[in-house]
Amino acid sequence: MKAAKESTQDHLLSELPDHFEDEVLEAPAPPVPAPRRDFTQLMRRIPVTLTLEVGAARISLQELAAIEPNSVIELDSLAGEPLTIKVNGTAIGRAEVVVSGENYGLKVLQLSDLDLGSLTA
Repeated sequence: MKAAKESTQDHLLSELPDHFEDEVLEAPAPPVPAPRRDFTQLMRRIPVTLTLEVGAARISLQELAAIEPNSVIELDSLAGEPLTIKVNGTAIGRAEVVVSGENYGLKVLQLSDLDLGSLTA
């Protein structure tokens, strides 16, 4: 049976065109790594929401339902105390309110240790 297999293989090999014998099969070239992207340019363009939080109050649903125009709700911050700066809901520093033209603005008093320096370059 082994001889029959060898003879079939020899027969198949003999039917191959001559140019296959001379051709050297090369291993495929290794994939070229994608160039590293500089994400700082992309990151600079991502919009974020900056908010200034005056304070908060924890109230019951019953108290919430009783709120009407002219209601006063006491907050957990003191008058004149610096306000919290938040970016997309995350506190990043403290500020005070200022008037900037016809709008309110904020004057930054303190910032957290954010590593955003590479985005400003």
